Amino acid sequence: MHQPEGSHLLEKSRRSAISKGLSMVSNKLPEARISVLMRSYGVMILLRMTLSLVYTRRSVGAQLRSSCFYVDDILLIGYDVKMLGDTKAWLSTQFSMKDLGEASYILGIKIIRDRSKRMLGMTQTSYVEKVLKRFKMENSKRGFLPTRHGVKLSKKQSPKTDEELRKMFDIPYASAVGNIQYAVQCTRPDVAFALSVTSMYQACAGEAHWTAVKTILKYLRRTKDMFLIYGGGELILEGYSDASFQSDEDDADCQNINDPLASVLAIK
Repeated sequence: MHQPEGSHLLEKSRRSAISKGLSMVSNKLPEARISVLMRSYGVMILLRMTLSLVYTRRSVGAQLRSSCFYVDDILLIGYDVKMLGDTKAWLSTQFSMKDLGEASYILGIKIIRDRSKRMLGMTQTSYVEKVLKRFKMENSKRGFLPTRHGVKLSKKQSPKTDEELRKMFDIPYASAVGNIQYAVQCTRPDVAFALSVTSMYQACAGEAHWTAVKTILKYLRRTKDMFLIYGGGELILEGYSDASFQSDEDDADCQNINDPLASVLAIK
């Protein structure tokens, strides 16, 4: 199988673009170098995303250890303290790095431990406060629920006139949805459903949709100090589901709504 004519020129420009990218962020660790070194240490890649990598290795006795890279930050997770120490010592021989001790704050997430109860809590209080300030909601009323009872969103509420379009043009709807989404993924599954509904209208958001997003922000203001808690003991997964008949205003379909907390493993 032969490559099409001119493909070598495309490959050359691609290599050039990659080289320039590395030179602009020369203080960051190139993914290719990390991958080669981690494989030489017997570690396999578990997850690859933009700017982040997750590696894992299972040692003798089924002890699992994960290494998370985000740009130039590294987070080690595992059961065996000695194994984690050996990993840090090996990484120190490969990279110029600084040991900051136990992780207490990373990527906007505060980590709190209670070893007497074998519990670990994560909260995003500071991150939520920054989001509220970014969208001028830091002094808003404190909401009791992420959604308002009886409020149904649809495409019929999208802007229809030029005046309505101009009014919505300067409203950072998609940005607000994206900021809340990060909190949902990390520590706030309780607003997952409310956010999933509002995220469907990013391309045609109207005032009613923006009001629904602000309702989520008001709720986050009241509950900004909430924790997502993991504990030791038996693993129990509980899920709840509900369905509403023809509740989709646009398609008149039934909606099967899973409780957001069902997607979180509750370790008791």
